[in-house]
Amino acid sequence: MRQFSRYRALAVLTLVFPLTGCLFRSRKVERQVSTAPLKSATQAELIEYINSQAAKVHSMQATVDIDASVGGVKKGRVTDYQEIRGYVLARKPAMLRMIGLLPIVRNQAFDMVSDGLYFKLWIPPKNRFIIGRNDIETHTTGQPLESLRPQQIYDALLLREVDSQNEIAVVENSFEIVTDAKKHQVEQADYELDVIRKGEHGWYLERKIIFSRTDLLPHRQYAYDQNGDLVTDTRYEDYKNYNGADFPSQIGIWFPQQEYDITLTIVKLQLNEPLPDDKFALEEPPGAQVVHLDQPQRAASPVPATGRKR
Repeated sequence: MRQFSRYRALAVLTLVFPLTGCLFRSRKVERQVSTAPLKSATQAELIEYINSQAAKVHSMQATVDIDASVGGVKKGRVTDYQEIRGYVLARKPAMLRMIGLLPIVRNQAFDMVSDGLYFKLWIPPKNRFIIGRNDIETHTTGQPLESLRPQQIYDALLLREVDSQNEIAVVENSFEIVTDAKKHQVEQADYELDVIRKGEHGWYLERKIIFSRTDLLPHRQYAYDQNGDLVTDTRYEDYKNYNGADFPSQIGIWFPQQEYDITLTIVKLQLNEPLPDDKFALEEPPGAQVVHLDQPQRAASPVPATGRKR
């Protein structure tokens, strides 16, 4: 009986083996990889670059062209807005002012100031004056511009140092999809610097900085909140040297939660020029409709735009 079983198993194998070629098939997988020459750096060198460049920039004032679009998967459509001229002023540790001008007539489309804690937003075409806190996200008006937090813009414009006291940075060898000289989408190796910060409820991924391996410059930054949600996705392009500091001449900031995208193309840039407090002063215009995002029941009151230490 045992011998009969062996014969039966041999017969089955004899019948199956010729058929196994029909049970699978192979296909060639081609990986499109960039042929650009790559540079190398250590974790310490990447952190040193971020810290040294951050230390070189104390203030900035720029004339910019602003492109904006609103919408995405949530809204089901995307609306592009006409490019406008604008001005951006920033001063460490957290001061920001951003002004946009209407096309042709060049009247103000908006005026936004922030000290890192509080912000004010004046929208003349709507006669609305918005006051709120940068750290409160729940109270919004439903309008993308009014829902933005200037501190997020500030952090996208000026890359912060890696704080060795409160942050841990680790490097990941990864890759990104880039467009080569022949307009092909190809994979290219990069360095990803993950900055982990100690928050109120423990450690969390605060930001991820992507370094291109072709020039070892930061070309992208993802910023996260303490819940792990993506707050901003910023792209940095066309670096130029301004007074010894590398600075991108085009900065694109995507706010996924608001589905709002702005691209700042620098027309003129001055670094480390004195910017006194009055450059960041924005008073409530007479007769304006005042909206308090964090305290809607209270009447308007002046909010001092003074710097604070982070």
